Amino acid sequence: MSNLQKGPQFVRYFQPVLDALIGLGGSGRPEEVEDMIAEQLGLGEEERNEQIPSGQSRFSNKVNWARFYLVRAGLIDSSTRGVWNLTEKGRTTKLTPDEALNLFNQVHKQFSTDRKKSKTEKAIEDDTSLPESVDHRLALMSIFTSLPADGFERLCQRLLRESGFEKVQITGKSGDGGLDGIGILQVNAFVSFKVLFQCKRYLGSVTPSQVRDFRGAMMGRADKGIILTTGTFTADARKEAVRDGVPPIELVDGEKLLDMFEELELGLKPKKAYDVDVSFFEEFK
Repeated sequence: MSNLQKGPQFVRYFQPVLDALIGLGGSGRPEEVEDMIAEQLGLGEEERNEQIPSGQSRFSNKVNWARFYLVRAGLIDSSTRGVWNLTEKGRTTKLTPDEALNLFNQVHKQFSTDRKKSKTEKAIEDDTSLPESVDHRLALMSIFTSLPADGFERLCQRLLRESGFEKVQITGKSGDGGLDGIGILQVNAFVSFKVLFQCKRYLGSVTPSQVRDFRGAMMGRADKGIILTTGTFTADARKEAVRDGVPPIELVDGEKLLDMFEELELGLKPKKAYDVDVSFFEEFK
């Protein structure tokens, strides 16, 4: 058994995440990074869309775990919300399988101070959840998926209003082609867009056919469309959303939905935390 096989499965994604960000010019959104890794590793739709109990794709979960450790190791900058950026150190790092495992062990020791199994340690072994520092995202997603359909629609309505949309109305009804609401995005004093949106509160992946159906329902009725889901979008669905010759559709998956709630501090109470600067106290010893 190789050293890499002894560690968590996500360790194998350390270098692919770095390579993907290099290929994207040094920075990228999570879905861009995942798409490039899947292409580089030749992953099929079935492997990309396999889900863990929380509803997140297993592939996305492993990539996010890899990113968490690379941030702790100083290879990815965590300062920009929603965008992953390589640090100077990250741009020049090439990890062999053994080096990737060593990096994991070094970082893991930073937040494993005793031999007891903490919630974080158990999550790492299970490869199912992100660490305690981002547990609020798991809690938010649990709330999203437990809401009734009309409750999730009203939540999306509130999110769009907070994001600058005006006259946002819930219009979903039987025979409306899956359209759930409409709003106006006022770009400036002269330009505005009528936008139709669809809300999908489930754990699965939105398919290309669902994107096409939504586009068909919105044709002639709005300038743009948005699909918001607690789940994910297949790679083909993302391609369908920006296909040439047809109106583009904005896709908001579960991860991006969480990012937006964080950016707006919507349903979240920020709290301040401190790290002790041990060097400050040296002169007093």
